[in-house]
Amino acid sequence: MSTSTAEDRGAAEETLSEDEYRDRLRDLPPSAKLVAKVLETDSPLSQGQLAEESLLPDRTVRYALNRLEDVGLVGSRYSFRDARKQVYFLKH
Repeated sequence: MSTSTAEDRGAAEETLSEDEYRDRLRDLPPSAKLVAKVLETDSPLSQGQLAEESLLPDRTVRYALNRLEDVGLVGSRYSFRDARKQVYFLKH
């Protein structure tokens, strides 16, 4: 049984060039850039794991993830380990 959805397949098909990725990231706040950098090295991660890795407060991580989602740089799915949690990953 496949657990991917049409949205997941669409996210997987959308790949950004390095220039486009950097252009979208350029105008975001430093917290969003830090969260993106953490996701570059280790993903998928939950919001709590991102807060732990980045040393940012949960609220700041939530704001950063919203900003990254707004510009299409981050996707999310339910965790395979704990279906109550969302995990986040970069789309590029």
